[in-house]
Amino acid sequence: MVDTKNHEPHTLALSDYLYSLLQSRKQASVSEYVFPGTGAGGFIIEPRKQMAHVTKVSGIHFTIHDLRRTFITVAESLDIPAYALKRLMNHKMNGDITAGYIVADVERLRKPMQQITDYLSKWMGC
Repeated sequence: MVDTKNHEPHTLALSDYLYSLLQSRKQASVSEYVFPGTGAGGFIIEPRKQMAHVTKVSGIHFTIHDLRRTFITVAESLDIPAYALKRLMNHKMNGDITAGYIVADVERLRKPMQQITDYLSKWMGC
């Protein structure tokens, strides 16, 4: 993704579950977009309606930031290294001299991403 909060490009490796989910959405799609919408662009820009539906069905109110917080909390609980956590979240490493020596490789994030997915899948009963 290029248009991120910190304006730095962000590419993540997909876990097996996410890859499968996106593949099935693509096969069932009637649009060129993964998440089509009714707006002028043809895709969802702000997922408020979808989040409201999930809240209605589950009875649990949440924000996008709550999802990020849950993701990083689970990742940290799995003892994923701090630099990998920062890269998964696309947090800048300004002022961190050690981080400047680490070569960024998206493939290195595949294993942590799979660990997080496996943990969440277990708790969701998937």
